[in-house]
Amino acid sequence: MPPRIVSLIASATEIVCALGFEDALVGRSHECDYPEGVKRLPVCTQAKFPTDGTSYQIDQRVKAILQEGLSIYRVDAEQLRRLRPDLIVTQDHCQVCAVSLRDVEAALSQLVDSQPRVVSLHPNDLGDVWRDMHRVAEALGTPERGKELVLELTRRMAPIAKQAQSIQHKPRVACIEWIDPLMASGNWMPELAEIAGGVNLFGHAGKHSPALTFEELATADPDVILVLPCGWDIVRSRPEMEVLTVRPEWSRLRAVQHGEVYLLDGNQYFNRPGPRIVESLEILAEVLHPKQFSYGHGERGWQRFES
Repeated sequence: MPPRIVSLIASATEIVCALGFEDALVGRSHECDYPEGVKRLPVCTQAKFPTDGTSYQIDQRVKAILQEGLSIYRVDAEQLRRLRPDLIVTQDHCQVCAVSLRDVEAALSQLVDSQPRVVSLHPNDLGDVWRDMHRVAEALGTPERGKELVLELTRRMAPIAKQAQSIQHKPRVACIEWIDPLMASGNWMPELAEIAGGVNLFGHAGKHSPALTFEELATADPDVILVLPCGWDIVRSRPEMEVLTVRPEWSRLRAVQHGEVYLLDGNQYFNRPGPRIVESLEILAEVLHPKQFSYGHGERGWQRFES
């Protein structure tokens, strides 16, 4: 009999499904929305703050909660009790991005009739993403499926890396993780940018997204600017770009003058360290080198931004 699984992070939900256990899922987080079928599952979490508004407003709300030493998400202990999971998958990578291990442990402390196994993912870099897939597969008792999944994904990425490596001109790229305040992408994103044939200017593999000043961005004057706010899609990101475009220096940037500013779907792709990390790489490759790569992700996964 398959285990009853609750996934409290979107990337883990995608991993569980890719491993062939979608039917074993009995609960999800409020952010889990892919594959489409998981939307039918009961929701076990919610944010403690309004998630609408500008990037600045959200940043201020999150900081206010964290300054009080509180968690910014709530886990529904009563829902977990009803669902009776055998396995809960969560994360201890970032307390801002999703429900954390601490949140889950607090909820489980209220349960007396069951104590499910908890697997907490910690994807700092690309290698960790693969290791987390192995860990989920092992927790499900099917380590061979984890090996097969990682092998399949790395095989899909290999030809992109090989072709990109042979390209002589590699554009200097600024990956923007948050708009106001400005932050660069960290963790696995610098690696993906390099694999796709770019020269990553800000952020380091394996480290969290660093703060970035507009002056630093202007001084570096990147060839390409990629905007992929954490948890935001393209539609939500577009009006927020005014924070950058009102700056007098914006129009003088090389990327702006050459039409090399792009909005990417951070929510569905780049911020989710799961199986669709391959699609994230494909998007980067076709944006940075459109003559060499074409995967049809335009409009849905990325759009050119015109000031």
